[in-house]
Order: sequence, then C-alpha cells, then structure tokens
Amino acid sequence: MSMPFEKAAKELLNRRKAGVKAPQLPEDIRPKSLDDALAIHQEMLKQKGDAGGWKCLLPPSEGQIIAAPIFMDSVQRGETVSLIEDNSMARIEPEIAFVLEKDLPANTEGYSNEEIDAAIGNCHMALELMQARFDAESGATFYEKLADCMVNQGLFIGPEIERELAYKASEIFIDIEQEGLSITKEGKHPNELPQNPLHWFINYMTKRGQSFKAGEAIITGSYAGIVEVDFDLETTISYKGLGEYKVTFKRK
Repeated sequence: MSMPFEKAAKELLNRRKAGVKAPQLPEDIRPKSLDDALAIHQEMLKQKGDAGGWKCLLPPSEGQIIAAPIFMDSVQRGETVSLIEDNSMARIEPEIAFVLEKDLPANTEGYSNEEIDAAIGNCHMALELMQARFDAESGATFYEKLADCMVNQGLFIGPEIERELAYKASEIFIDIEQEGLSITKEGKHPNELPQNPLHWFINYMTKRGQSFKAGEAIITGSYAGIVEVDFDLETTISYKGLGEYKVTFKRK
C-alpha cells in the first residue's frame, strides 16, 4: 500500500469526532479514482480494525459506486446507541440489514443471487448512523466522499425481521416518535428492493478480491433519507407490519 493511501486513511479516521467540518484532503493524498478510494478503505481497515458491516447501493452512474466498510467497533445493538453529534443532532437513516451466516470468500467468478441469499442468516431493522465530515463548501470530490465512507459513522442493528417480508420490502411506512417529535415517512427503497444492491455488491467486491465473513451486516439503502432526532430521549421506531423498538441516542 503506497504512502498516500496510508496518510489519507489516517487523516479521514482522525476526522471522526464531534464538531468536524473539514476541507478537502491535501492534493498529495487526495483519491483521484475509484480504485484509489477503495484502496483507502482497505488501509482504514488495517488501521482501525475489521469490518463489522458494509453499506452499499446500486451504482448511481458510470464510474461511481456507493460501497464502504462499517468498522466493527461502530456496530451496536441494545437499548442505547452512541454516536457523534452532527450539527447538534443525532442523524440516522432507517434501513434493513442482512447479516451473513456463512463466509463468502473472494471469488473471481462472483456469486449467483441464489448463493448470496443462501449465505444470509437473519434480516434486521437497522439504522445507519450518519456524520457529514466534509464542510459543505469544501468542494470535496465524489472519490473523497467515497473514501470517507459516504457519511457513515456506524450502524445500529435492531430487531429481526421475517426474511420473506424483508425481501419484499420495496415500501415501508416508518414512524419515529420522541417527546415533542413525530415523524412519519412513506418510505421507498432507492433501488426498489433491499436485496438488489446486496447482490450487486457481493459480486462486485468478491471479484475485486474482497472476502466477507459470517456475522458481517450489510445495509443497502435508506427508506427515508437522513432523519434528525434529539439525544437523551427514548425514541420509538416502527416499520409498519415488520416491527418496532425503542432506543435512546447518546453522544459519544
């Protein structure tokens, strides 16, 4: 791994703290291509630790992808979730997580949809935890944002969802309730069905040499975009017909 990737990874990891609205990366360590951005991900994993999960979407356009690791120490479960505030708020995205129960080793031939589905164990309600670390006026390029894991700061895994229902969940009515706050979203998956990005992502990454391990959770797109909620209040999150849970957000 060349030195610029090591330096870029260290700089991006150092920005994962409250109050950060950073400029572009210095020119000498700035990713200039898809391969550069994904190489920085690998260096971040070396410096930070194993992946506990991944985020992905179907590619938005030619030469662009949405794919990034979620670090093991940022994957959470339970009744509270700790996250870095962003503009004084907890920023979340309601998603579905697919948790692997079998390894999917790197494979130049990729995997069929059926093989990928067979490797999935449980499906869960989930929240992607968000933090925009680049200043809005920074001029950061797509490849810089990709290298920075596309605003991800972690993942919360909630209750299990019946697998058959998760695979049919193109639309979900989502209710988020806090004291003084009530949000209802007629949620739609950005890629029609949540497993569509999963199938693409596993194929794309395993052909590139990435292996996936049992226990890793993969999220595939928000049903409601970014939702801002308050800290230190019990929050009820409901996916109509799929499940409900309560969680309290705490500042890191």
